[in-house]
Order: sequence, then C-alpha cells, then structure tokens
Amino acid sequence: MRTKMSGAEQRRTELPGLFLALEGPEAAGKSIQMSRLASHLDSRKVPNRLTREPGGTPIGEVIREHMLRGHPDIAIDGLTELLLVSAARAAHVEEVIRPALARGEVVVTDRYELSSRAYQGYGRGVDLGVVEAITRHATGGLEPDLYLVLDLPVEVGLARKREAGFDPDRIEREDAAFMERVRQGYHDLAESDDRIVLIDASGPPDGVTATLLETLSARFPDRFGPGSDAQRLDR
Repeated sequence: MRTKMSGAEQRRTELPGLFLALEGPEAAGKSIQMSRLASHLDSRKVPNRLTREPGGTPIGEVIREHMLRGHPDIAIDGLTELLLVSAARAAHVEEVIRPALARGEVVVTDRYELSSRAYQGYGRGVDLGVVEAITRHATGGLEPDLYLVLDLPVEVGLARKREAGFDPDRIEREDAAFMERVRQGYHDLAESDDRIVLIDASGPPDGVTATLLETLSARFPDRFGPGSDAQRLDR
C-alpha cells in the first residue's frame, strides 16, 4: 500500500478544496453519478465544480473533439494519444482545477490522470514510467484526494452501449480485449494505492449512488456528511 506523502496531502494547506476524480470504463454511468454528487453537495450548501477530461477548457474541448470524433481515418498511436490528453490536462489543471481548489471548492472531474495510466498505459501499451513522467509535467504533481472507479464487467458495458444505441467515439469503438486491459489496469492500480476505490457499477444507478455517498461520507464527513453549512456556490 502507498506509504509516502501524496501530492494531495502536500498541497492541502495551499489548496484547501477537495479534489475527486470519477473514473471507469465506457458505459459505467459516470455522467449520472457526477450529477447526483453535485446535487448532494448543493443540498448541503457545499461549493462544488464539475468538469471533465479531456476538456474543461476551450483548448481542452478542441482537443477532445479532434481526438474522439474528428478525422476518423487518421490513426493515433498510444504515445500521441497520451500527449494530446496531457496537453488538454495541463490547461485543465491551471485554468480550472487549481483555481477552484484554491477557493475551497469540491472539484469532481470526469476522468483525470488515472485514465491515462489505464487507457494509454494498460490499454495501449505505453510504458507506465513514460505515462507517469509526462503526467507529472502536465499536472505539476497535482493529485486527487480520492479516485472513485466505477467498475463494470466489459460484457455489461458493451451490452449497455448496444441498448443505448448511441454513436460511439474512437475510444468506445475499441474491441473487448482493449477494454479488458483497461479494466485490469484499474484493478492493478487500485491494489497499490489506497486512494483508488473500486465501486461496483453493474447494478441500478440508485445503488451505485448510495455506495458512492457512503464512501465519501466516511472519508470526508465535513463535505459529504449531514449538516454541512459551507457557503453554496452558484454554478
């Protein structure tokens, strides 16, 4: 298990907010759960900011569109994909995440650097040392207080995508073998870092929400427990 002081612990006095990353494979239900977390925080008048990767800033959204939807005939290898995501992440950290944390807000991001380790590292085969080195430059060492990984068997995710009938992006079109490597990556990484929590996302959304809130209330009662009276943020 992790024993050294984390980047989250080192910056706690400098950036008093709480930083959460919602992670997981495709069709795990991150968007639904992020909205519910925001509603929960709003009901307790806790200032919060929802954001996403790649994206969250003007340049990040441009990179997201080109990487996931644009130019479908152009192949993007794992290292190039990592560099694109990292460029978006650098802007995201400096323009959105750090300022919100400095204001004392709870920042919840749909994906962060754990996705790079799982997708570009385990999924694409980019050396994890390379992933981590590039990520440190992009983030300036800024780490979440907690990663919440919505864990989902690959076959369940594929079935959900078929039922939804939506137009998949470039990542979502990857085969089951790629998705299995990504899922295994999340599991392997969770074994060595106690800030990574696997949440069973195979059941109904209400049950997933209950598990998320139970986990967060136990770890951060000042923000997620009952009776918080922090000033509400008009988002």
